[in-house]
Amino acid sequence: MACILVIAPELWFPRSLHVMAGATNVISVPCLNAAREKLNGHKFDLVLCRAAAYSASGLSDLRNTPVSTALSTTLADVPVPGLLSNVATFKRGSVPTNSNQANVQPVYEVYASVQGRDLGSVAHQISGIVTDLQKQLKPGNTIQVIGQIQSMNSAFINLGIGLLFAAVFVYLLMVVNYQNFGDPFVVILALPATLCGILTMLFITGTTLNVPSLMGAIMAVGVASANSILLVTFAREQQLAGKTAFQAAIEAGHTRIRPVLMTAAAMIVGMIPMAIGAPGEEQNAALARAVIGGLLFATPTTLLVVPYLFAMLRKGNDGKVHHGVFDEVLE
Repeated sequence: MACILVIAPELWFPRSLHVMAGATNVISVPCLNAAREKLNGHKFDLVLCRAAAYSASGLSDLRNTPVSTALSTTLADVPVPGLLSNVATFKRGSVPTNSNQANVQPVYEVYASVQGRDLGSVAHQISGIVTDLQKQLKPGNTIQVIGQIQSMNSAFINLGIGLLFAAVFVYLLMVVNYQNFGDPFVVILALPATLCGILTMLFITGTTLNVPSLMGAIMAVGVASANSILLVTFAREQQLAGKTAFQAAIEAGHTRIRPVLMTAAAMIVGMIPMAIGAPGEEQNAALARAVIGGLLFATPTTLLVVPYLFAMLRKGNDGKVHHGVFDEVLE
């Protein structure tokens, strides 16, 4: 903040105020701002001035600044000498040392940094403070939070949309492959367990929900969907071969348990070193922990819940030997 001097001309003083340039002890007081103020029904000019430190040793030098209050009536354009203290009131004030603008609008910037806390919790507190302050602002004034918080929110929205589209595209691809909506629905039902596992692992390890963890969630969804597709496809083939939906589900569970466990175990074991989070690897640790948590919950769901759902939803198709994308019986 810079120390300034606010000079308010007296109400009786004319609006014209001339600094006597010919005086030897004139102090240059450059004008920073001028505003029309109203006091007790009278309008006057409020002049905001700042003097350089070397030009004035104190307020006394400013008070003794020669000015003219009027022009001489005998000599043309000759000012009548006077002192600034006779026509103005002095008081000290303060203004910001710099001024920022955005789109021609004045902007006051408040900087803050985070240390020892996650950005999400800090952003939540700042949002509450901003909400309270918005109610106290005058019309036309706003508060906008930018910086890393804005980048974080944008990244979360984009990755959330990506995760949603990943699940939708997997479902639509399976619909095209199976030529029905029931079997892909069985596969998709394993994904909620995957998301639960991701959140549980992040909570247990004290890891925040960030961009790497969301990327790990997308990876876990892909692996869990692949395992479910492997089981459902085999069960469907068995049912089309003439078995009941229950028998096909049991056979698929017995036959596909080894490939499913090998795929999940290979992914989990490969992610363990990264999940430990050695110095310098903390950012990648969130991704590995999300993948491990998602597969720990998705694998039992694939082997136990998916066959049960297949048996319940497909029992109406018992006895239908050929349908869908498999060989058609020519009539």
